[in-house]
Amino acid sequence: MASEEELFASVDALLNEEPHLPPPAERARLREAAGITQARLATALKTTTQSVKNWENGRSEPKSPRLDAYQRLLKGWAAKYPAPGAPAAPAGPVASAAAAGSAASAVETAEDSPTPAVPAAGPARPPARPAAASRRPAATKAAQPAADPRFPHGPLAVLDGDGCAYAAGGIMLDCPAATVVELVEWTLRESGLGAPRLHRNGKDSDPLIVLTTAAAVKLGLPERLEGHEQRRSLRLPEDHPVVKQVVKAKWRLTQRGFGPWARIYRKVQGRERQCVQLAVLSWDALDERSWPGVAQMEPADIARVLGTYAQRVITPRGSTAVSGLELMTALRPPTRAVQDPQTGNWVSAYNPGSLGTEPMDPAPPEATAEHPVVVDSGWSGGFLNEEAYQWVRDVSLLTDEECTLPYAVGLDLNTAFLAAAARLVVGLSAPDHFHTPTFNPKIPGSWLVDLSHVEVDPRLPSPFTPDGTRPTGPAWYQTHTVAYAQELGYNVTPIEGYLRRETGAYLDPWHDRLKNAYVDTLADLGVTKDLDDRAFLAAMEHHKDADPAMAAVLTAIKATVKGGIGKLRERPQGRKYKEGERWPALQRPTWRPDIRAAVISKARINMHRKLRNMATMTGLYPLAVLSDCVVYPSPGHSPLDFLPYAASGKPQPGGFRLGPTPGLAKLEGVQSMLWAVDLMEQGYNPARHIKGGDAVLDEGE
Repeated sequence: MASEEELFASVDALLNEEPHLPPPAERARLREAAGITQARLATALKTTTQSVKNWENGRSEPKSPRLDAYQRLLKGWAAKYPAPGAPAAPAGPVASAAAAGSAASAVETAEDSPTPAVPAAGPARPPARPAAASRRPAATKAAQPAADPRFPHGPLAVLDGDGCAYAAGGIMLDCPAATVVELVEWTLRESGLGAPRLHRNGKDSDPLIVLTTAAAVKLGLPERLEGHEQRRSLRLPEDHPVVKQVVKAKWRLTQRGFGPWARIYRKVQGRERQCVQLAVLSWDALDERSWPGVAQMEPADIARVLGTYAQRVITPRGSTAVSGLELMTALRPPTRAVQDPQTGNWVSAYNPGSLGTEPMDPAPPEATAEHPVVVDSGWSGGFLNEEAYQWVRDVSLLTDEECTLPYAVGLDLNTAFLAAAARLVVGLSAPDHFHTPTFNPKIPGSWLVDLSHVEVDPRLPSPFTPDGTRPTGPAWYQTHTVAYAQELGYNVTPIEGYLRRETGAYLDPWHDRLKNAYVDTLADLGVTKDLDDRAFLAAMEHHKDADPAMAAVLTAIKATVKGGIGKLRERPQGRKYKEGERWPALQRPTWRPDIRAAVISKARINMHRKLRNMATMTGLYPLAVLSDCVVYPSPGHSPLDFLPYAASGKPQPGGFRLGPTPGLAKLEGVQSMLWAVDLMEQGYNPARHIKGGDAVLDEGE
């Protein structure tokens, strides 16, 4: 039988227990019945809107003194707004006073110093900024319901120096971390950040935390990385205190070390990945060329830009070139789970249509001069030269009529290389060597063939060389280039070939996702598919001013296309590299220069086909072509003055057409024709002037 002391101790324990709150769903019902928003309640309780959301969905509970104030408020609301079917509370001075003064009492009871839901073992930090004083723009859209309940707060967050983490959709999280290790653990355990896999055989995207300058300094990181190497190559030294903290806590860094894009992970245990991606803004993680103006934006706006990109493309994992390559793998995972018929266990197996898990050496003519297959074999048989156009028409071929036209108008094809990736059949297996093979346009590979006999109008560039000059003898070409010679009516007789037996449209899902992202983002900027040509040109003229954040997303999508394709043939980097050595990029299955060559070849052939059709329909010939931009002489300053239209007003098929879809054209720039011709005599390239010189496909970082 219990003693009196034991009974009194048990009663005292009950009296000392924390106040009991109603279930999370009831808390939300009471607030909504009172007509109070989560933001207003957060302001009254001196906390953040996200903390209130967490209380109402059961993810966390308030601590004293907010707990006492919150309970008093809920009791007052419960007396005034009883649940349906519950007996009404008796009217009286006590109940009415509680209901009338609940909000004011909460404000008086809550103290300013503590912050909500800070673990007992966590270090102290300054109080979180109230939601009303945040730097979040007023125009931010409300958060949308999460598609995956495992990641209720989206794919990423931008952490500021005061501990506020800005997620996509206007969500604000309270991050108590004071070190990088604490930040990693908070991200994986409490943040609710991440993104579901893009393919059923793939992996979920690791959460991304973007650090502002203030946040980086607070976590013990230097404000800037300094050194003689390029910024993207700089890393913290292994003896830096932050690196030591990470290693001591038994976390790991990838071979890239702690740089602008640091990936911190532990080995997979079971099915759960433990990996967090960090991006340090002050270390130039967001390249100005790919993310114009984003690094200077407020944290909430950065979260909006990167969140939109993550939703439409992929959670950034490095430069846009890296993200473009990662997107290929995410949409075509190398393996899938299959059941072993003998044991019944699920095992990993090759996923059909993918590039597999093992790197593959290219054929010698597909490689670069420093590749081991070239250096070790002493190969001297030449290389593929499938690159984008850089061509200017000889001034002597300009007619008097063309010279009197007042304008030179540049047409830029929307993501021409993305359009070329659509339904592109590429090799999936290693190349096999053949002598005197019969040409087959359905077999991807490299062909040694003489195309010098193919006649092309001299006012057009040759379709077989990047500089537009006529071939002078046998050379290596990709399948699309040779097939175009057949299309022009010429016989081709290959001398050699490196061909692939297993084929597939590897880039199709990559093309589809990026195309949708590009078109949707243009639509956000007011450039939609239903616009006629005049309205389209008017919308394109000012689309970047409509919304700088979405304009930055559009630039990043275009950089993802070019960088991803370019990174298929990433060259060696760093001062320590020696010719003939294997560089890190060769260890991944996506080092595939033959696929890059196929995309560029198809894009260049598509361009030449349009040039030829334009000459047939209009008698117009280009002044210059640079990559995906073509310059025409024109009587007016608009492409509407020379593009071919039918009597019905519709564009003629086969030539250049205006529109927001990849592969269609837009106005790129206008220059004085007389001025352009005068400078062309001095070796001037009007296409390069108008395009700004960004023709080559960047091979990435």
